[in-house]
Order: sequence, then C-alpha cells, then structure tokens
Amino acid sequence: MWTNLKTSRSSRVERAFATVPREAFLGRGPWPIYSYPSSYALTATNDPCEVYRDVVVGLIPEMGINNGQPSLHAHCIGLLNPQPAETVVHIGAGGGYYTAILAQLACDGEVHAYEIEPDLAARAHKNLIGFANVRMHAASGVDRQLPSCTAIYVNAGSSQPMNSWLDALLPNGRLIFPMTSESLMGGMVHLAYTKENVFSARIIRPVGFIPCVGARNSSKDSALADAFNEGEWRNVRSLLRGTEPDKTYWFAADDCWFSTRDAAEF
Repeated sequence: MWTNLKTSRSSRVERAFATVPREAFLGRGPWPIYSYPSSYALTATNDPCEVYRDVVVGLIPEMGINNGQPSLHAHCIGLLNPQPAETVVHIGAGGGYYTAILAQLACDGEVHAYEIEPDLAARAHKNLIGFANVRMHAASGVDRQLPSCTAIYVNAGSSQPMNSWLDALLPNGRLIFPMTSESLMGGMVHLAYTKENVFSARIIRPVGFIPCVGARNSSKDSALADAFNEGEWRNVRSLLRGTEPDKTYWFAADDCWFSTRDAAEF
C-alpha cells in the first residue's frame, strides 16, 4: 500500500496507484534499487512491500533504465490530469507500470504506449495484456506521426519539445516531458495548448532522466544547461513556435522558444 502520494493533487491518481500492483511490472524480486548517481543495491527480500517505498527500481540496470520515483510520477500525472474518455500518448513506457496508471485514468479512452528498447517493449506488452484500452508500440515515439491526443507523457529526456509531440496535441491538449541537457539533468516541463503555435508553459521541478533516443540536439546542450543553471526557469510561462525569440526568451530551440511572458500576451 502506498503511503506517500499526497503530491498527486488528485484522488483519482491515488486510486489508480492503489489499483495497479507495481511489483507485477518489475519482474521477480529481489529488486535492484537505484541510488544517485549510478549505484544499485538489491532489496533484502522479494516481499512486494520493498517496492511500495518511494524508490527508483532498475528495469535494465546496465543501461540505466529504471521504473521511476512514484512520488514524481504521481505529481506529474496529476498535473497532466488524463480524463476518462481522452486519448493519451505515453513515450518511454518502460515495463508498462506508468502506462497502466494512465490507462486507469483514461479508462474509457485509449492509451498509446511507445517503447523503443525491444526487450523492454516485449515485457511491457505482456504486462499490459489485461488493459484493453492500451495500444503498445515497440517503436520510437519521436520520429513518427502520433495519434491526435489531448495528453502526452514522456519519460525520457529530450533537448526540446519535439515537433511530432506538439503536432499531435489537440486544442486543450497537455504535454509533460523532461527537458534535459547532456548531463541528463534538467527540468520537468508542462505545456498546455493555448492556440495554434502558442502554449502555456511551466517547468515543474528539476529532474534527471536517461536520454530519449532521437530527441537529443547536441548543438543546444550547452545553452540549455546554462539556462537551467541561471535559475530563470522558474519564470517560464509560455512556448512559441514559428516566430523569432524576443527579449523575454529563456531558451531557444531549433523550432520553438520559451518565454517568460504569459501565453495570453501572444
């Protein structure tokens, strides 16, 4: 039983976490528990109680692929706020645990889950067989046209919001993704569609994630790291596409830029 999900902001999210058994998505115990920056230690037993702490559990430790910290994901999924009839896209599905949480929330809609690592995608497919509203794709969620949707949740670090993600969002759509530099560190970004090419934006909190394959831009890494280090990320309020940055820009990517002005001002 979870005891520390109060950051979820939503009783619906708490119920979803209470319904989906985490251990069913992690393989047999004992489980490798991750400690920053790069070490793992096996749990003392194979009692499922071991993974109902607020811990990061290794899925493929040698590749640094983990099942992430539940309190972080509860908070972010609460902000994403998937509704029962919505179409949701999950990129970087891992073993499928957080896909299953999303499927509980979008219970009358669809969840399209993408995982590029073949063995992990196969595990996720098996783990999610009982979730009739999940469509599992053993493929990249970056370099293809995605289903039109109102919620996208990304669990691997990108240098910027990818065009394929923004293009998929319908009016009132939301996107949460980790925007990280070469160091793997950065911030969890929340975007919401305001009007064509304009999104409200907030950076929720600092995070560290493994890279999202195909979503890295080495030419922007230094500028992105500097932008986070300068601390102004707390003042980000909007994302713009198709225009040149003005004096309010915080970080400019190839096809879009973040501003400290409210989206309503554009």
